[in-house]
Amino acid sequence: MKLKGKNVLVYGMGLSGQAACRLLHDKGACVSIFDDENKFSSFYAFEKNPMVKKYDLVVVSPGIKVRGNNLISFFLANKVPVISELDLGFLFCKGQIVGITGTNGKTTVTSLVGQIFKTAGKKTYVCGNIGLPLTAISLSSERKSFVIVEVSNFQLELSKHFRARVACLVNLAPDHLDRHGSYEEYVRVKKKIFAKPKGQKIVLNFDDKNSRSMIISKKVLYFSKKMLKKGVFIKNGAIFYNKTKIISCNDIPLFGEKNLENTLAAVAICCRCKIKPAAIKKGIMQFKAPPHRMEYLGQVGGADVFDDSKATNIAACKAAIEALGEKRIVLLVGGQNKGFKFDEIFSAGYDLEQVLCFGQCGQQVFDCALSYGYQPKIFASMKGAAAFAKENAQAGQKILLAPACASFDEFCSYAVRGEVFKEIMLGVYDKIEMQ
Repeated sequence: MKLKGKNVLVYGMGLSGQAACRLLHDKGACVSIFDDENKFSSFYAFEKNPMVKKYDLVVVSPGIKVRGNNLISFFLANKVPVISELDLGFLFCKGQIVGITGTNGKTTVTSLVGQIFKTAGKKTYVCGNIGLPLTAISLSSERKSFVIVEVSNFQLELSKHFRARVACLVNLAPDHLDRHGSYEEYVRVKKKIFAKPKGQKIVLNFDDKNSRSMIISKKVLYFSKKMLKKGVFIKNGAIFYNKTKIISCNDIPLFGEKNLENTLAAVAICCRCKIKPAAIKKGIMQFKAPPHRMEYLGQVGGADVFDDSKATNIAACKAAIEALGEKRIVLLVGGQNKGFKFDEIFSAGYDLEQVLCFGQCGQQVFDCALSYGYQPKIFASMKGAAAFAKENAQAGQKILLAPACASFDEFCSYAVRGEVFKEIMLGVYDKIEMQ
C-alpha cells in the first residue's frame, strides 16, 4: 500500500489509533484524526467534521463500534476505503503471523506461545489485543521473525486484509452481544480469522462443539483433553502431540481446567510451527500467567481468594466455578451486562455458598439467582461486595471474583477491577497502566 501524500483519517484515538498514526506518518501520509470523545478535539490534526473532507483511506480503531455508526456508514456509502488498524498493521508486517482468537483464554494462549517461541530462540513479537498494537511493531518486524497476535472480534469486525499463517480458535461462546446484536453476527466476525484459508494452518478445540463445527479446511490440527487418534491431547496424565510426549500435566504451572485447555492450544500452535518438544516444555514450565485470570491471591480469614476479573462472560464464569470444584464458593458476579441472561450460571445447580451481586446489572443477577433457589445479596458496587466477602470470610471458603460482565459501570478496565479487588481483600495491589 502506497501512502505517501495520501489523505488518511484515523478514527479512534486509543492506543491502536495512536500507533496507526505513527505508522502512517512514517510512510508519508497526511494524517487527520477523529474520535467520538471531545477530549481529543484540541489535538493537532483533529477533524471536527470528517464528512466534509475527502479521504483516500479511513483506518478504524478496534474501540469504535461499527454497528449503527453513521460516520462509518457514510464513508462506506461514498466508497471511501475503510480498513481496521489490524489490517494496516498486517499490510506492513514482514514477519510470520500467528493469529489467536476465541471467547476466553486468548490472552493466556498468546502470552504462552510468545514465551515458548522466545525460549526456542525465535525472534518474537507479542502484540494485538494483548496490549501492543500490531501497527506498533509492523515496521520493525523481519522476515524471519514471528508475530504472535491476539485477535479480538473488535479488531476483526472491519478487517478485510488480515491473514495469519497459523490461525487458532481457542473456543467459542456468546459474548459482546451488546456490540454485535446477535450471537450469529459474533460468530461471523470471529470466523474472519479463517478468511481465504488456502495454505493457512488451522488449530481448533476438538472439545468445543462450536469451534469443532467450523469445518474450514483439511489442514486442521485439533487439541483436546480427551485422547485423539492424532493431534494434541491428554494421555496418562501428560500432553502428547501424536506419539510424542510434550509435558506432564503436573509440570504445568497454571491453575484449573480452563488453563489446561489454554496450554493444549499453545502446544498445538507451537507444534504447527515446528517448535521442538524440549523448547515447548521449557517454555511452559517457565511461564507465569497474566494477572486477573484465575489468579490465586492468598487467604483472608482462612478463605482462599481468587481473582478472575477477566471472566467477562457467562462461559468464563462457569469455567471458573468448575475449576474450583463448585463447593463452598462465594461468587462475586455483576457489573455492566453485555447482553446476557444469567440463567446458564444458576440453572447449572452449582453448590454456591453465597452469591454476591453487584453493579449496574446487580438487580438482574439477583433476581435470576433468587429464581433458582439461591439466597443472593445485592451491592451497589464490586467494592461493597468484596468488603462484605472479606468481613464474613470463613475457613474453607473460596472467594471468587468471576463477574460474567464488563467492568465499565465502575472501572475503566477488568484489570483495574481486579487490582481494586486485590487491594480490598489483601491490602496490596500492583501498579498498572491506565488506558
